[in-house]
Amino acid sequence: MPDSSVDGKVEGPSHGLAWQVSALAGCRLILNTARRFAYPFAPVLGRGLGVPLTWVTAMIAVNQATALLGIFLGPAADRFGYRLMMLVGLGMLIIGMFAAGFIPCYGTVMAGFFLAGLAKTIFDPAVQAYIGERVSFHRRGFVIGLVEFSWAGSTLAGIPLVAVMIDRFGWRSPFFLLGGFGLLGCIAIRLRIPSDGRAGNPRGSPAGIWKTWRRVMDERSAVGAIGFAFFSSIANDNLFVVYGAWLEKTFSVSVLALGLGTGIIGLAELTGESLTAVFSDRLGLKRSAIAGQILCVIAYSALPVSGFTLTAALCGLFVIFLIYEFTIVTSLSLCTELMPAFRATMMSCFFAAAGSGRVLGALIGGHAWLKGGIQMTGMVSAFFSGLGLIFLVWGLRGWEK
Repeated sequence: MPDSSVDGKVEGPSHGLAWQVSALAGCRLILNTARRFAYPFAPVLGRGLGVPLTWVTAMIAVNQATALLGIFLGPAADRFGYRLMMLVGLGMLIIGMFAAGFIPCYGTVMAGFFLAGLAKTIFDPAVQAYIGERVSFHRRGFVIGLVEFSWAGSTLAGIPLVAVMIDRFGWRSPFFLLGGFGLLGCIAIRLRIPSDGRAGNPRGSPAGIWKTWRRVMDERSAVGAIGFAFFSSIANDNLFVVYGAWLEKTFSVSVLALGLGTGIIGLAELTGESLTAVFSDRLGLKRSAIAGQILCVIAYSALPVSGFTLTAALCGLFVIFLIYEFTIVTSLSLCTELMPAFRATMMSCFFAAAGSGRVLGALIGGHAWLKGGIQMTGMVSAFFSGLGLIFLVWGLRGWEK
């Protein structure tokens, strides 16, 4: 079917765009797996390296903290081009994974996880900005929803594959696997993503970066989106870090059942991303994001009520993570149009705020759980989700495409 476009952006089905979306989703699946696989296999990595578990969690924290560097890297994508930054990100992943595999000592593996986190921090804003530049606004939720399948895919496909590799070939094998897939990703980006070099754009200079940040901070819709990302991420990680303890303490579940809970969360993420792709454009991205956040507040508030049976608890977790994923992916689609001249910068600020929120949410979550159990966890998550809703509504008040 032929393409149709408005102002150079894809309006209808495009065979070329389909290949590009597939390549971008595949690369993000690799990056997301590299970021997430340390969580379930932290004890395995600790035994392989001969270090205590706390040292492995420190590597995870370093990996997550790289999101904060995104505010410095987004302007580089706006200057030098989105494809180049995608290739730089994948290059860092390849170096980090192969180094960790070939030199299995603690410092090298930590550096590998740092580079993997930095790779995702560079790659993700460039992808979102590229889609924002290529796809018309009324189809953007659909395309970004498809690309975001890679997040759920890392739980449903990437991590199980890592488990098989560790079981058959040892704890170092995932690093070689992900490094090899990273090489294939570089080839796919080179073949499928057209060059969009922007060398010479003054926004890439130090003075230009400061001006870009000021432009973002002067835009109410951008500030509202950043506040929403920060507080909604606090709410989600406040629950995410203790849901296993809740299930284990309340229902005396086995490790296998905890694995089932993780699978249910992955299925919820996949469903939320699917709903974004199918419905968000039809309902309108702005309306969908606000409605989703309202439902998040309600779902967190109702979480303690679902704690009477294991089935009800798992259903409650499914609903919460489904709604959250729908809301966050829809907001990503919306944010690609808040600052059209600085798309990568806007998205990197959004991801940096979300990363900061995840760190703070993880710190709050343990204390909230110890103080009041799942009741306190639900209340705290609902409170921060409500703050995110306030920022979102305030920022988008009167905003139109």
